[in-house]
Amino acid sequence: MKGLILSGGKGTRLRPLTFTSAKQLVPVANKPILFYGIEDLAAAGIRDIGIVVGDTAREIAAAVGDGSALGVRATYLPQEAPLGLAHAVLISREWLGDDPFVMYLGDNILRGGIGGLVENFIRVRPDAQILLAKVPDPNRFGVAELDGDRVVGLEEKPRTPRSDLALVGVYMFSTAIHEAVRAIRPSERGELEITDALQHLLRQGRDVRSHLVSGWWKDTGKISDLLEANRLVLDGMEGGIVPPLGEGSRVEGRVRIGAGCRILRSTLRGPAIVGQGVVLEDAHIGPYTSIGDGAIVRRSEVEHSILLDHCRIEGVPYRLVDSLVGRQAELTTGGGSRSAVSVVAGDMSRVVFP
Repeated sequence: MKGLILSGGKGTRLRPLTFTSAKQLVPVANKPILFYGIEDLAAAGIRDIGIVVGDTAREIAAAVGDGSALGVRATYLPQEAPLGLAHAVLISREWLGDDPFVMYLGDNILRGGIGGLVENFIRVRPDAQILLAKVPDPNRFGVAELDGDRVVGLEEKPRTPRSDLALVGVYMFSTAIHEAVRAIRPSERGELEITDALQHLLRQGRDVRSHLVSGWWKDTGKISDLLEANRLVLDGMEGGIVPPLGEGSRVEGRVRIGAGCRILRSTLRGPAIVGQGVVLEDAHIGPYTSIGDGAIVRRSEVEHSILLDHCRIEGVPYRLVDSLVGRQAELTTGGGSRSAVSVVAGDMSRVVFP
């Protein structure tokens, strides 16, 4: 089998961060979101990976390279515009050839991998296999109707959902999907919808199967979902070997600390992860926080947040919670009393608190 991982799109729901960075490269627990999907494909034995790219193609290629560091062979497939998931299949036809394939959305994270699902697909050999998860807001997703594990109906972002079973961003297809994506027309959104292509397979009497996700799954398209994915990944993380800390510092719970850090008079409460070359002075780092390489936190409190590489948080008189701070962004102040605040600061931005 081959793997097709989608890494185009504008990432509008993650702005301002995605004005300067591909949404698939925003880190969760200090690893780009895109890498989780690639590693899942590699762990399932899929080595040939096609990456559908758009405006951020150079940035994606710089991060992934030829794929060898992630155990795969990467081929880049340019998409003129984000015209739908089925359009991504359409433009990848020549590279896919007649091989069955897994399509994985590059901004999704799935706990537990896909190895067992790939094995089931190879054994049963349906024309398509979709992953489903129960969600409280199915009108945000493609929604499936089932008869046992067989899919009998699909609808994209319905106003009145017929079930609470949303399509997870992982699909498995035989060559039958290629005729289906050629047969459909753009939706009201102007996109070729994968749900329409699957519905076409159903009308042709094709075998479309489903599997419910047993663990957690996150579409990280929104800030809140990104922070939740960070929490879930850190929850499953094992603690690391804590290097010697500076005076007056302590670590509580599961914490990983990278090389070359300077930690003075600071407390770290896990689960949390700290990158390489980080400076923490008179800082309190609470649970569910990821701190990227080269970041600086002085005289400030941070928890349940993601701090990207080389950002600086210094003397902030508020406890930062549920925050996302971009690369080289600066949050500073001249003093004041402490309370809580939530911040989303894009790359190289500057925020000064009163």
